[in-house]
Parts: sequence; C-alpha cells; structure tokens
Amino acid sequence: MLKSLSNEERSFVEEVGVVFEQTGLTRMAGRVFGWLLISEPDYQSPSELAEVLMASKGSISTTVRLLVQTGLIERHIIPGERHDHFQISKDALRRTVRHGLEGEIKLFRSLAQHGKELFKNEDSARRRWIDEMYGRYAYLEKYFPVLMERYERKQAKLKLKSLLKSNKV
Repeated sequence: MLKSLSNEERSFVEEVGVVFEQTGLTRMAGRVFGWLLISEPDYQSPSELAEVLMASKGSISTTVRLLVQTGLIERHIIPGERHDHFQISKDALRRTVRHGLEGEIKLFRSLAQHGKELFKNEDSARRRWIDEMYGRYAYLEKYFPVLMERYERKQAKLKLKSLLKSNKV
C-alpha cells in the first residue's frame, strides 16, 4: 500500500497537470509527470501510479504510453519483477522546455503570419500590431534554440568542473 499524498504534494501534482494541459498535453500526463518528479522511489509501476493518483489503470496505461513516446518518461526495469516501472527520462527537462516554449513560439509566429496575409493590403493599427507580433515571434523562433544550446553547454561545463573538482579531493 502506497502512502497517500500530502496536501502539498497533491497540490504540486495537480499544478503540474494544469501546466501540461496549458501546453497541449493532457492533465493526466502532467499529473503522472508531476508525481514521478517527487516520488520516492523515483520510479513507479502503473499500478502504483493509478493508486496514488486515484486514476483508472486504463488512463494510466494510455498516459504512460504517451509520455514514453514523447520521451518525457522511460522504462525502469527491475530484475526479477514482472511489471515495468517508469521514471523521468534523463533529458525530460530539456524536452519539456523545448516542447512548451518552442511549440508556443512556432504557434504564435504561424498565427501572426496568417494575420499578415489576411491584412496584407491594409495600412492600419491592426496590421502594425500583427507585424510586430510576427517580428517578435520570428525572432524568438530563430534564437530560442540557440539560447537553449548555450544553456546546455554551460551546464555541461559546470558538471565537468564539478567532476574534476571532486576527483582532486
């Protein structure tokens, strides 16, 4: 029998669900992801997920399949156990940032592009607003991946530096 979630844990899991829903994934996907972020141990079986999240096994099965396909979670095999367990993927945080922000940036740039086409023959305030929107999102679409790559290089250097420091001691 799993421990029940504290009010703070339940609130966090539900908040992750809402955020996932706002980025185009399902609330249940966010709830599963949220629980795997804070669960002890950091891997859980589908039955454990269903119990702690008070969800049907079918809903958990569908959600786990979606999260595995998107690369946000991965299987965790325990030798001798018949059932799979799941945990957050090593690169899940990179994937969530890229899915959420890059997807929204592209969505809004595309929307603004449509607006530009719709009002291409106008010289109006709405056309200028659409042009500004397009310019901002086109800029973000171009430079956001560069920014993320720079961040990832910085993190890799920090990890290397930490590793080298720990080996000196």
